Amino acid sequence: MESGGKGWRYSSLFFSTVCAMALFSPRASGQIRYSIPEEMPVSSFVGNIASDLGFEPKRLVSGKARVFTADSSEYIGLDKENGHLVVKNKIDREELCGEISACSVSFDLILENPMELYRVTVDIQDINDNSPVFPKSKIEQVISELAVVGARFPLESAIDPDVGVNALQKYTLQPTDHFKLNVQKNAAGHKNVEMVLHAPLDREKTKNHNLILTAFDGGKPQRSATVQINVIVLDVNDNPPVFSQSSYRTSVPENAVKGSIVTKVSASDADESSHSIQYYFEHATPTVKALFSIDSDSGEVKVIGDIDYEKHKQFTFKVKAKDHGDLTD
Repeated sequence: MESGGKGWRYSSLFFSTVCAMALFSPRASGQIRYSIPEEMPVSSFVGNIASDLGFEPKRLVSGKARVFTADSSEYIGLDKENGHLVVKNKIDREELCGEISACSVSFDLILENPMELYRVTVDIQDINDNSPVFPKSKIEQVISELAVVGARFPLESAIDPDVGVNALQKYTLQPTDHFKLNVQKNAAGHKNVEMVLHAPLDREKTKNHNLILTAFDGGKPQRSATVQINVIVLDVNDNPPVFSQSSYRTSVPENAVKGSIVTKVSASDADESSHSIQYYFEHATPTVKALFSIDSDSGEVKVIGDIDYEKHKQFTFKVKAKDHGDLTD
């Protein structure tokens, strides 16, 4: 019957589809996982895949077993004669996965006659093959001597591409007489490091402070890196000039030649500004101004008028020294 013929035809089509699926689908499938450290030499043993899947190595040969990866990267190879998975290309975890802690490579093991497919994942464990590294070998910090205790000065952090316990773990700072270390984790989990001033600076006592910042990872053996920190204390005008002596006594002959040097006063300043000290007479009388002058830079006192012993047997005058910040002595 026509209607019956159509029914058989549909039944026959369904039967053929089922047979095709049975013919081309893998007979068995599954997943297996291994774990190896990074940087293993080529041909290193990864795992006995034949034993772990429960068949003889000859099955790998007869089944034309092969490794297939979607991206064509072949880090793991197959030794069909022994039934072993081996390292085909050396694996650098940092190059493969970067800062991601969980790192692995996956591939399919395919066999024919009958068709079998197994998914294999190899976890790549980090080894401590990298030391922390600072961006610079030296750091220079310029800090005013008036910086307040508690002031914070950020430093460039070290970098360590390893992960987990092998990554950067801690910092130390030596010496700690003026600065201590403060380390905080940011939102990304990275460590921010800064120096904190805990004792006042005095440039007149110490112009430079040389420190060593050390970064440590947590590997065994532990790796570290150091950077030199040179703190330059910036001078402020907190010291007045001081004369080398509290008073000067000298003599000058009557009718001394104009331009003759009577004396030279000298003052010094613990600040850096000592080279810019200026000298001048303070409240000098008209007579002193008419007979003497003082060089504002050198402090030399010279005769500029006619000295007459009968009129003036001695002169007393006051000299001031002033630095660039108007502090005086």
